[in-house]
Amino acid sequence: MAKPKIVICMGSSCFARGNEKTLEACERFMEERGLKDEVDVDLGASLCTGNCADGPVVVADGKVYRHVDAQVMRDILEKTFPERRAP
Repeated sequence: MAKPKIVICMGSSCFARGNEKTLEACERFMEERGLKDEVDVDLGASLCTGNCADGPVVVADGKVYRHVDAQVMRDILEKTFPERRAP
C-alpha cells in the first residue's frame, strides 16, 4: 500500500505567505501521532501548482488546498489521518 503524500509548496509566494508555519504544524502533528514513517512529505518550489495567488498551497493525496494556514493544515491532517482507536 502506498504512503499518503503531502506536498507543501515552498515556492517564494507560498513561503512568503506562511507555508513555513504550515510545515511546522505538519511536522508537529506527525510527531504527536507517530506518523513520521507513514507519510511522505515532499517540499520544493519545483512542485508549484500554479496557484500562487491562492497560496499558501498544500496538496494532500492529490487534492489541492488553497489559503492554508497552520490550523487548516491540522484539519487536513485530521481528515487524512484520523486518530486510531484501540479495539
